[in-house]
Amino acid sequence: MIALLLAVTLVAAEPTETQILEQADARIERYRTGQAVLRLEGPGGKPLPAGSTVRIEQTNHAFLFGSNVYAFNKMKTPAENAAYEEYFAKLFNFATLPFYWWAYEKRPGVTNRTEARKVAGWCRSHGIEMKGHPLAWNLVDPPWLKSMGAPEILDSQLRRIRREVDAFRGEIDIWDVANEATSYDRKTTRQRGPLLTAMITEVGVVDFARAAFLEARRANPQAVLIINDYRVDDAFADGIVSKLVDGNGEALYDVIGIQSHQHNEAWSVKKTWDVCERYARFGKPLHFTETTFLSGEQARNLKKKRGEEFVWASTPDGERRQTEEVVRFYTLLFSHPAVEAITWWDFSDQRAWMGAPAGLLREDMTPKPAYWELRKLIKRKWWTSTEATIREGSSVSFRGFFGEYRVTWISNGRRLSGTFRFDRDASMPISLRLTERPSND
Repeated sequence: MIALLLAVTLVAAEPTETQILEQADARIERYRTGQAVLRLEGPGGKPLPAGSTVRIEQTNHAFLFGSNVYAFNKMKTPAENAAYEEYFAKLFNFATLPFYWWAYEKRPGVTNRTEARKVAGWCRSHGIEMKGHPLAWNLVDPPWLKSMGAPEILDSQLRRIRREVDAFRGEIDIWDVANEATSYDRKTTRQRGPLLTAMITEVGVVDFARAAFLEARRANPQAVLIINDYRVDDAFADGIVSKLVDGNGEALYDVIGIQSHQHNEAWSVKKTWDVCERYARFGKPLHFTETTFLSGEQARNLKKKRGEEFVWASTPDGERRQTEEVVRFYTLLFSHPAVEAITWWDFSDQRAWMGAPAGLLREDMTPKPAYWELRKLIKRKWWTSTEATIREGSSVSFRGFFGEYRVTWISNGRRLSGTFRFDRDASMPISLRLTERPSND
């Protein structure tokens, strides 16, 4: 009887989809904001006068809102390239750069590093954090592996990981290390990546993933390393994540990456929440690494099924649906305490994966409604811009979203400012010395 009552209680306690959504704003307030206290000084350490006012403006999120940046400088015209860059930089603080081995290193030792550095330089100049994707994936064999046996292929793979992680240290410090390990032996990989697939089979999937993570860690001990997959069931949780540990039982990864391509239809609120809960139990941050909602007819590989002449277009009804799905999905994920990043896939319909209307920008590079609604969330609703009065002791307090900030004090034509970062675990008060700034800075 007691067991039955307990079971009934547990079932009753599980929130409904409506409750999960209705409580999202409260969770965002709890997990994404905090009370900050600043101790301000002027030049030379002089206190600022009590009763005066400072302007406190957020300049970046701690949370990573991003997209892959694969189409950077690859649009049809210079004007479209400029639009791509402008709209990307105004929305995102995170970008995924391509490191697919078969395309990145078409000949042994000859890489696309120069091109990658151009994109990285643009990201850095716009304050955009970067991730490399992926270091180890057997979807396609680099053609020059064909003369090698499994031991040589493994050695080449590990050297490739070490080389790129070390070369981009301090520039790209977040990496998807092992990609889609749950499906290393699917039909596509057996056909297009038979040599890598055979090597992984010989080594063992988990042992191969362990070797890849250990190599990446040796190359950059401070790097954030991600295990990434499109499977969100127990095949990933129990088959890969739980086993990807060292001899002491410590996780070799820093982040669990979850793909969420939703070409056929949007995940339900319950499925999204359950996925977060399933992987949050590992005690590591979650990154939603590949997120897609279509703004046209929903399906996977529709262009392939209908033929190359088929125009898979964005439609008004599709754009309305995409907007609703984007707002719901991002709100739900931003409200879950384990999630720390969401990456869109792809930014524009032009050059989108499978030719789908998957972008936040249309084929002509104009923003869809989903772009504007997402910008309202990220840069308005979930953004802090306020004023505060300096108290005795030259301190001020405010409640705001975690991230980077600028403080400005203006009096009698004199302008002082400074920047600081406010994180969940920041010690209070945050001491900040303001310095002179030109009035037009």
